[in-house]
Amino acid sequence: MIIRPRRLRRTSTIRRMVKETCIRVDDLIFPIFVKHGKGEREPIPSMVGHYQLSVDELVKEAEDVWSLGIPAIILFGLPGVKDKLGSEAYARDGIVQKAVAAVKERVPELVVLTDVCLCQYTDHGHCGIIKDGQVDNDATLEILSRVAISHAEAGADFVAPSDMMDGRVRAIRETLDRDGFKDTGILSYAVKYASSFYGPFREAADSKPQFGDRKSYQMDPANAREAIKEALLDIEEGADIIMVKPALPYLDIIHQVRARIHLPVAAYNVSGEYAMVKAAEQRGWIDGEEVMMEMLLSIKRAGADLILTYFAKDVARILT
Repeated sequence: MIIRPRRLRRTSTIRRMVKETCIRVDDLIFPIFVKHGKGEREPIPSMVGHYQLSVDELVKEAEDVWSLGIPAIILFGLPGVKDKLGSEAYARDGIVQKAVAAVKERVPELVVLTDVCLCQYTDHGHCGIIKDGQVDNDATLEILSRVAISHAEAGADFVAPSDMMDGRVRAIRETLDRDGFKDTGILSYAVKYASSFYGPFREAADSKPQFGDRKSYQMDPANAREAIKEALLDIEEGADIIMVKPALPYLDIIHQVRARIHLPVAAYNVSGEYAMVKAAEQRGWIDGEEVMMEMLLSIKRAGADLILTYFAKDVARILT
């Protein structure tokens, strides 16, 4: 007898019936960059189709996102002024704080997440406070907690610490609880690698470090067991969702994290992954839409429940 797996591939309807992995619009979180000004919609050259938006334009974008059925956005702010402490990151009239309030007023049901980090806001471009030429972990925790509180006060549903300081999830959770924000969730960048795939983001957010690199606090791409340790630590400290970043070079890590934990797992389909597809598509080397969907399916198949992706609107238009 010949075994014929092809019977289950014979027609598109049969293939649809036996499909093991599906992407849903509900899986998607759309990253957006927001800046000061009015009527600003500045293209990001390395990220075709994405912009640095002023708050008024951001609100329009949020309405469009919601109309497509995408349930959530994550905001990254570009400050008016940078300083050594990244003070606009926690200012009540900071760019993210204004943006959150404006979006929640206009599209209250849209879930708003906020990036909690200092790299865009500091004049040195690092994710923490610098002392004696090094990032001071513990001094940074207080600042990050202040950032998280300011975002919660503005109406953020989740704060998303991306700095990779030790103990920051506990510090933020304790501060949120103490100040009456027990319902504000934490999506933790628990497993964030020191990756070369972040280049377009650093252009978009103007967050390139002015000296050195981030390898002393972001994870070594060679390490897998450490990823599980980081994820379990953040769960113990109070995270509600655990994220792996980047996604495509770390599908094995997503799979291992999914196998070990029982919280929702997110993966960040980062700027470099997006830019490569768009660049190849523009040159006619690939079918961009097909490659996009195949990439995202691989992330879901590896075990991600949620995907932060710059493709979110493109995917939603296909699925809806």
